[in-house]
Amino acid sequence: MNKLYIGNVSEEASAEDLETIFEQWKIPHSGPFLIKTGYAFVDCPDEKVAMKAIDILSGKVELHGKLLEVEHSVPKRQRSCKLQIRNIPPHMQWETLSSSQVLDGLLAQYGAVENCEQVNTDTETAVVNVRYAAKDQARLAMEKLNGFLMENYALKVSYIPDENAAPDAVPLGGRRGFAPRGSSRSGSPGLGARPKLQSDVPLRMLVPTQFVGAIIGKEGATIRNITKQTHSKIDIHRKENAGAAEKPITVHSTPEGCSNACRTIMEIMQKEAVDTKFTEEIPLKILAHNNFVGRLIGKEGRNLKKIEQDTETKITISPLQDLTLYNPERTITVKGSIDACSRAEEEVMKKVRESYENDCAAMNLQSNLIPGLNLNALGLFPGGAPGMPPSMANAPPPGAQAGGYSFGSSPFGGEAPFWASMLSASSQPLSVGQQESETVHLFIPALAVGAIIGKQGQHIKQLSRFAGASIKIAPADGADAKQRMVIVAGPPEAQFKAQGRIFGKLKEENFFGPKEEVRLEAHIKVPSFAAGRVIGKGGKTVNELQNLTSAEVVVPREQTPDENDQVVVKITGHFYASQLAQRKIQEILCQVRRQQQPKPSPGAQPPLPRRK
Repeated sequence: MNKLYIGNVSEEASAEDLETIFEQWKIPHSGPFLIKTGYAFVDCPDEKVAMKAIDILSGKVELHGKLLEVEHSVPKRQRSCKLQIRNIPPHMQWETLSSSQVLDGLLAQYGAVENCEQVNTDTETAVVNVRYAAKDQARLAMEKLNGFLMENYALKVSYIPDENAAPDAVPLGGRRGFAPRGSSRSGSPGLGARPKLQSDVPLRMLVPTQFVGAIIGKEGATIRNITKQTHSKIDIHRKENAGAAEKPITVHSTPEGCSNACRTIMEIMQKEAVDTKFTEEIPLKILAHNNFVGRLIGKEGRNLKKIEQDTETKITISPLQDLTLYNPERTITVKGSIDACSRAEEEVMKKVRESYENDCAAMNLQSNLIPGLNLNALGLFPGGAPGMPPSMANAPPPGAQAGGYSFGSSPFGGEAPFWASMLSASSQPLSVGQQESETVHLFIPALAVGAIIGKQGQHIKQLSRFAGASIKIAPADGADAKQRMVIVAGPPEAQFKAQGRIFGKLKEENFFGPKEEVRLEAHIKVPSFAAGRVIGKGGKTVNELQNLTSAEVVVPREQTPDENDQVVVKITGHFYASQLAQRKIQEILCQVRRQQQPKPSPGAQPPLPRRK
């Protein structure tokens, strides 16, 4: 947001005039002034300088008898849902801003606010960037709030570039029906595209409750200084879990900003411990989603050991047994000097961010390929939240589910990763027929049965409740059986959750190598009369299935139907390949069932309702 629009420019004004004004107010610019009739454009070196120009010049400086209007230059296609609100009363800094009923209520009058974040500036008044859920809401807010008096401060509202704004729709009926160059006829994104992450991965910490007051400071002065110095947004969830010995803190910023804030918080706690004669060691405690912890640890703990050696720290991670469906975070405890803990935090969060980005890329490649699966119903997506859960802005403590911080399953292990909400836009609702319960037989290594069942059956019970599926381990075929059958029964969403978690668990527990994909065999039973439809004429359908899904799909020709007149379809592949093949086969079965339904005879009248 470095480019400025300068409006209300006199026809007599020249580029030299504008340059003189910028020099007079010591505002640097990185390019020439582009003068048009009544307005002009100019580039600034960075966003901070652009904000300074807006604050100093807009509505305050005259040129040839006209007050200049200066704001961010926003192309029409990017004038979407994102606004910047300036000149907010100075005492409403971030600590009060996030909880201010006045501002929250004011913004909410015009629509659903998806995100509201403070912008660090050198101005006395506060500045926030706000994203509304819809364009018309943002437009209404701009109309109503521009000039609105808030404690004698007139708010200034303008559009800012919305990177996520959809491009302008191409009119229908283009020349000969051709799509514009570079566009795709389908609505699916290119498979090679890497998703744009909605925001940086936040740092989550646990701090002893007795130090929270020192971190906040008198009237929020300390926390305000931290946010300003580190260019971060920091939320201390002090009202959650009353009486708890520790409170979670969420830091939103760049990786560097998060690390700087973390170090400052550790220094404050150390000073407070000295002042209060607190003699116990104060370790750094980082919260990380269980989905990322396996890759942080590495095979045989190699990654974690390397971090310990490189940073001269001692690192421990809370056990899996502490996880619940509502607490998917593990506590990473780092012991050492403040310098050592700071270096360890950088390395730990680097691994977490790498995992997050890899998961985003993997999910982006496959999410649009699974038909008939309502991803919203998986419990992966916070309602209306873009990208990273805004929960982190007002996140509950680890374990709570509120404000969009909800978790579901993950094919990579653990509950749903934070990036899952990015898929909601591509989800397709299920038809009524597809909501029926399905049964899938999944074959896992016999040695992995204990890991799936868990101690005293806790893991499989928890997984069953979480997925909403019936999950049972079939008896072994013999003493030397190398595989065991897991029977999963439930609707498509439950299948996705349960199977995804099983795939992930096998990877976590190292039943497959670090560079080896988890590939499992799954069996679906289909009516014998529908087997031909799955195979297709000359094997055409099954071949297309294999080409599309990358799974191996086999319908054994010489098999005897069971007592229910059903035969087995075998599917072998990695998680997404298997899921896609399963959904495609269920789609075929749905079509067969619909074709078998008796059609009403022409002219037939529906039965009249019975009188009571």
